Amino acid sequence: MLLTLAEVLANMNALEKRSVLALASVYAMRMLGLFMVMPVFMLLGSDLDDATPALLGFAIGAYGLSQALLQIPFGLLSDRVGRKRMIYIGLVLFASGSLVAASTDSIYVVIAGRILQGAGAIASVLMALLSDLTREQERTKAMATVGISIGLSFSVSLVLGPLLGSLWGLSGLFYVTAVLACFALFVVHRVVPTPHQNKVSADTHPAKAMLGKVLSDGRLLRLDFGIFSLHLVLTALFLVFPVMLRDQLGLPGSSHWWFYLSVMVTSFFAMVPFIIIGEKKRKMKPVLCGAIGLMTISAAGLAEVSVSLWAAWGVLFCFFMAFNLLEASLPSLVSKEAPAAAKGTAMGAYSTSQFLGAFLGGALGGALMGGLGIAGVLWFMVVVLALWLIVAITMPAPGYTTSFVVQLQEVVANQYDEIDNSLRRLPGVEDVVIVEDAATAYLKVDRQYFDEGLLAGFSFVRQGSH
Repeated sequence: MLLTLAEVLANMNALEKRSVLALASVYAMRMLGLFMVMPVFMLLGSDLDDATPALLGFAIGAYGLSQALLQIPFGLLSDRVGRKRMIYIGLVLFASGSLVAASTDSIYVVIAGRILQGAGAIASVLMALLSDLTREQERTKAMATVGISIGLSFSVSLVLGPLLGSLWGLSGLFYVTAVLACFALFVVHRVVPTPHQNKVSADTHPAKAMLGKVLSDGRLLRLDFGIFSLHLVLTALFLVFPVMLRDQLGLPGSSHWWFYLSVMVTSFFAMVPFIIIGEKKRKMKPVLCGAIGLMTISAAGLAEVSVSLWAAWGVLFCFFMAFNLLEASLPSLVSKEAPAAAKGTAMGAYSTSQFLGAFLGGALGGALMGGLGIAGVLWFMVVVLALWLIVAITMPAPGYTTSFVVQLQEVVANQYDEIDNSLRRLPGVEDVVIVEDAATAYLKVDRQYFDEGLLAGFSFVRQGSH
């Protein structure tokens, strides 16, 4: 995550570089469109017909509901009808929802538009297409590049939202989102290569057979609750903080962009040392719990900053330093904790939890704001974060394993048990799952002890494929 883009792309071939950069840009344009309205929706949406805090909150989070329900069906359909076709459908739905929301003065129609935006649930399809177009050994870096693009799009959206919103209003933001969707369609059509065949990789694709294993894993469920809580609190924050900035701290909506820009840039650099400590020193659990604790204190502190803009800046800086750290760390932890050959399924459950959190953060936060005001939402955030902290403290220290894929030679069926035993005896190998139909072995390995050079001594390993 901390590598430069040049280092990430260094060992990729030309097709992989083109695919990764193009798909990362599609992801970024879509997420930019979704996030741009968040810092201004409560300010500009109050002028919509029939708008109430509860309905405005529901509108902010509505995309999360349809996205959570449809992302796995989209992924499965893409196996049958093709990745690009489902991405086209998803982007057309996303653009259509943006146009619906842009063309109305009714909060109810805006809600319908937001639901339609979320119905273009192409996240899992984009990851599957990325898997089709990259080699196994480059896939982790490719996925990291997409993750970086999402993080950057979120930060940029907090700046562009207030800037463009002050110029063109809420409708203008939705029109910009529709234009971004059209650009994304162009990139998919003209720049992204079309794979010759769809690969069903367990690293990126949910598998029904693994669902029970993933949903009964206490460590993974704790991480799912974590991302659920993180995005619930993030969505709830943007119900109240823009209003606080304008009404309590006297900062006009058109000036919010510099506030968010300075917070996001400084908080990103501030969290980097803690990521390094967690990963390099193997102190991820203390770092994780510390970040959740800092977010909890920051959420409580927001209730006390109504008299000082600088105090509000300091509290939001702490909030986003912790948020950025958690947003960057949780996917990596899911990848490490997922059983061998279940990474795609684990990430599917994780993403669904994230979208449900965004939906409930808007829906419940809006209802609380209507009944209890800003303070009610802030203390709701504190309670959710405190619960997450308890869950995180009770979690066993995470392992430091990673996925490793080995392509196998064609062998007779009764040799797979012997292959399984041979791989398990290698130093650093913690789990092995062999998918016989794909002649592929999925390993969970501790990189500190695992030496992939030892694989060259096995006749059943397809050389040059791992």
